[in-house]
Amino acid sequence: MISLNISLPHLQLFFLIFIRVGAILMSMPVFDSKSIPLFFKVALAFATSIILFPMLKIDPMPMSTHVFTLGISVAGEILFGLVIGFSVKLIFAGVQLAGQLAGYQMGLALANVMDPSSSQQVPLLAQFNNLFALLVFISINAHYWFIKALTKSFEMVPPLNVHFGGSLLEQLVRMSGNMFVIGIQVGAPVIAALLITSVAFGLIARTVPQMNVFIVAMPLKIGVGLLFLGFGLPYFSAFLQKIFGDLGQHILLMIRAMS
Repeated sequence: MISLNISLPHLQLFFLIFIRVGAILMSMPVFDSKSIPLFFKVALAFATSIILFPMLKIDPMPMSTHVFTLGISVAGEILFGLVIGFSVKLIFAGVQLAGQLAGYQMGLALANVMDPSSSQQVPLLAQFNNLFALLVFISINAHYWFIKALTKSFEMVPPLNVHFGGSLLEQLVRMSGNMFVIGIQVGAPVIAALLITSVAFGLIARTVPQMNVFIVAMPLKIGVGLLFLGFGLPYFSAFLQKIFGDLGQHILLMIRAMS
């Protein structure tokens, strides 16, 4: 018969590690999809926690006997993981914003598709940009930053030492503002081309009033938008690689803000 002698402080430490690992894994891109079964996510978090537990070499804390104190600790670990995942989702939100702005300019405002990760309808070009960004995210192994963040987070912010202060709020505000910058930078080629196209059609409408500009402009603007979208894909890929390459520094800044 095999007997496991695990003290209660060690069991509490493992539980807190499991909560933080689960929160980070379930909030990271790809794994936050609703199409992935919850049982798989929990099992993956549990297996990762078992692997990390002997490697971290963290001294167990005194056993907490108050339910309220333990609840605050669990909430802090969950919020820690959600903040890390949210900071990365802001980048994907900026990419989706670029597709949404370009889609409005092309006349595809009502062309929505179902997003399987969120079970919501999103604009067509926004979903295309999101899927393209996910492919680049996985192809350059940017998801490894989350695995490194797991080990670094326990070194920089041990369990029961999570703090939420003004520096964290400042980082979140800065990254939220950066979301709009990313949206404009990604969608700038298509938006600029469609703006010039609209100006050209305005001049044509003034010089050739017999032409029905509204009928001619809609398919042509869609064609121009798709053409410039295709031309801009190599630059879009290089831009995403640069952003995801700097992802590790952003995650470390978020972790330091919660230490």
